[in-house]
Amino acid sequence: MPAPAGEERRFRRVGHKGADALVHGNTVASFERAVEIGVDTIEFDVLWLADGRPEAPEAERSPLVVAHDWEDAASRPHLTLADALDAFTRPPLDRVEIDLDIKLRGREPEITAALRERDLIERAMVSTMYTETLSAIRALEPDLRLGWTYPLVTRPYDRKPLLKPFVAAALARMRARFPQEARRRAPEIGAGAIWLFHRLASPEIVAVTRELGIELICWTVDEPVRIAELQRMGVDGIVSNDPRLLLTPGRTSNVPE
Repeated sequence: MPAPAGEERRFRRVGHKGADALVHGNTVASFERAVEIGVDTIEFDVLWLADGRPEAPEAERSPLVVAHDWEDAASRPHLTLADALDAFTRPPLDRVEIDLDIKLRGREPEITAALRERDLIERAMVSTMYTETLSAIRALEPDLRLGWTYPLVTRPYDRKPLLKPFVAAALARMRARFPQEARRRAPEIGAGAIWLFHRLASPEIVAVTRELGIELICWTVDEPVRIAELQRMGVDGIVSNDPRLLLTPGRTSNVPE
């Protein structure tokens, strides 16, 4: 959690899927590369596959996997959530915190049980765009930290050239409205952190999260200039595909390619 007012605040360096720019993300090798570089938190994605739908009988469901989406999962051997969490109980991954970014709703009991069985509740946070999932997890495991990921998006509209002017206008409206929405909704959700798309960050939302005593973590940033801007703004953490960019000035040259 952020430090109380007047105390030095911890800056959270988060490796996106591990170190996705350097080693294929959502893999143990990528997690280990991020730890080698010096992150304090690793964010990875959790979802169920088509044959693991929540409505299917539990005995017939495929395991939860660590992958960004079904296409990513189909492109390589499956890393199950169980195997990924087991890796975080052993060196070198046993010294970092983890954030499970839940991509699909409906199998929350299995996620909380898997963390509890490995004694990872205190080292873990669960984040998602789906507030229903956060409510379900809060009821199942009140001690597990919750992260509200904002906004709720299902497609990368900002990467489509023809849509960029419309996306920019929408983001400007959201940036202006979100501080008040966060002040109202974050306590209702029970969020200990807001994981915010970095283009929505503003001094106003920084002030709101400090008022609420919760973390503000911005995703996903791979441009040094933008990282510096966000740090000056006072955000509590930044997610990057290249964790070397999150190191203190002068240290990146000591990290091998």
